[in-house]
Amino acid sequence: MDVSNIIESLKLIKPEIAVSASLILVLIFDLIFHKDKKLIPYVALLGLFATGYFVIHQFGTTGFGFATKSTFKAFGMVTVDSFGTFFKLLILISAVLVLFFSSFSDEIKKTTDRLGEYYVLIFGMILGMFLMVSATDFLLIYLSMELLSLSSYVLAGFTKLRDRNSEASLKYVIYGSVSSGLMLFGISIIYGLTGSTNLYVINSLIQSPQINVLALSFALILVMAGMGFKISAAPFHFWTPDVYEGSPITITAFLSVASKAAGFGLLIRFIKTGFAAMTLNNGYWMLNPIFDWKLIIVILAILTMTLGNFSALWQNNLKRMLAYSSIAHAGYLLLGLAVFSNQGIAAILIYFFVYMLMNLGAFLIVMLIADKLGSEDVDDYDGLGYTSPFLGISLAVFLVSLTGLPPTAGFIGKLYIFSALIDAKMFVVAVIGVLNSVVSLYYYIRVLKHMYLVKPKIQPVEIIPGLSQKFLVLLLVVPVLFFGIYFSPIVELAKNCVVLLGF
Repeated sequence: MDVSNIIESLKLIKPEIAVSASLILVLIFDLIFHKDKKLIPYVALLGLFATGYFVIHQFGTTGFGFATKSTFKAFGMVTVDSFGTFFKLLILISAVLVLFFSSFSDEIKKTTDRLGEYYVLIFGMILGMFLMVSATDFLLIYLSMELLSLSSYVLAGFTKLRDRNSEASLKYVIYGSVSSGLMLFGISIIYGLTGSTNLYVINSLIQSPQINVLALSFALILVMAGMGFKISAAPFHFWTPDVYEGSPITITAFLSVASKAAGFGLLIRFIKTGFAAMTLNNGYWMLNPIFDWKLIIVILAILTMTLGNFSALWQNNLKRMLAYSSIAHAGYLLLGLAVFSNQGIAAILIYFFVYMLMNLGAFLIVMLIADKLGSEDVDDYDGLGYTSPFLGISLAVFLVSLTGLPPTAGFIGKLYIFSALIDAKMFVVAVIGVLNSVVSLYYYIRVLKHMYLVKPKIQPVEIIPGLSQKFLVLLLVVPVLFFGIYFSPIVELAKNCVVLLGF
């Protein structure tokens, strides 16, 4: 790799460089102003806005970074395209919102002496996620996943206010280590079979009749274990409820959206780049027949959304309920992937955008209520809709949207997922998805029942959010309602990002 190649590659990873520079800047400010850390959140926010500038300018850009020369083509470790940029934008918006969440969170305020480390670790997560959605080489895939994982392990138990904080972090490390080991074992087998770690090269080599199909299939199952862990897909979801419940709410919200988005971005690119022979004129992918991806993804999707929804029915803790809800939504998103078409991927992008708004909104309301009540139990929400109408109505909007009912943006997300399934003639799978949505209605409405229909045993506390808190809630409520009625901009953006997919 010559110097000119490196310079051109660096131009393609400006957002990642901006995140790295912001991380270092936050660390320096933390060391210099260790007695007064009020500036650190502003420095972090400034870094995210600078990164956002580079991300927005990356839309429409395509190219391969850090490429090694091949006889036919230059294969890169990093692929820059609008598909990856879309996920980077989602991750960045989530990070900005979580930074604002953190400024209101009582949990984070109690750890002011370690505020610098908190923001440094968040930037570490962002850098790992940015690299994940662009990686097309197993070496970079694994390193970026580990960077994300190591940062999130620490953040899961960051506050140390309760025993469950340390428990969440420990369980996260154990499950993460096992899935990471399985994935690394699978990668080593694929390298042994093909002699390459680059997905583009592997795609061309696995079409050879000499490839050992049994060994390759076993290796792919192991790799899927690592990726399934990141997206909370069953049966790799066991960490999710405990970690979501034990982590600070700000980190729980970030993991539920940004980490999941990075995992799905990686999974989609992994399958399309490594195992799709071509894209047909109708937008459907022609996958190499050595591994039945459709069967595996459909089984994972049905298992994930069914287990997530039915497990959520018995949860009294709101964070734990939203954790199982997050697992169920991973199942719906996998349905879009199971179509293996550009339409299915566009549906995933649309779904992720609205999921970000409604899920972060739900966690924000739970955080504001928990800071006042000191509880996340659904029984403590009795009568809350009347004493705290602003938070009650806002939470109702987010929960209705998570269910997928009109006129909220959640309905649009599920509409495009099920439309993609119907167009692919996967009618049975679509019916199973709809039935799962009906099941989810029960546990979401149960929260509303407690807020509006259950008489409280004691006089409920009146929760009046501050002006800045109200503004942040409205910043999420309004788009959920607006995009439920006028959703063309999201749909057009998603379709353009799929068309420009750099394969």
